[in-house]
Amino acid sequence: MLNNKEDLSREQALELLEDFAKRWLAHDGLWFQSIEQKRGIEEAIEHDIEAWRNFTVLEAKRIKEFLQLPDQGGLDALSRALNFRLYAFVNEQSIERPHERTLIFKMTNCRVQSARQRKQMAAFPCKPVGEVEYSLFAKTIDPRISTRCLVCPPDAFPGDFYCGWEFTLNV
Repeated sequence: MLNNKEDLSREQALELLEDFAKRWLAHDGLWFQSIEQKRGIEEAIEHDIEAWRNFTVLEAKRIKEFLQLPDQGGLDALSRALNFRLYAFVNEQSIERPHERTLIFKMTNCRVQSARQRKQMAAFPCKPVGEVEYSLFAKTIDPRISTRCLVCPPDAFPGDFYCGWEFTLNV
């Protein structure tokens, strides 16, 4: 019988970690929908951008501390940090390193977008939020990293991933 977190097996702890990430994502979606219903999607996106402007920095700082990443850890540090975001526990992602100063991050399965597709809904237009979110996350890991969106809704899906981001280490 489970009575507290100390009773969890490793497998149960990993399962719970994934469930926590799903709960967080559900809360994020419900929060957004509440504003969207009362104020419209444009205002909801404005508030979402502001929330992510703060949350992504907080998340990056905590991950950086947890992984004990150096202040100028470059793209290696960013690659590791991306694997510890809450998204990494609920979505499928890939990381490519075509060049020592370039990292390509792709969200190959996004719970939000795939759910909308299943429901035959339009893609969630997350690009303006993602531009703030990914650039600030990367800059918090290493201020020398710049971010460029390759594709993100409302852009059309390229077929094998939902969004893609290019990170460049400026030295």
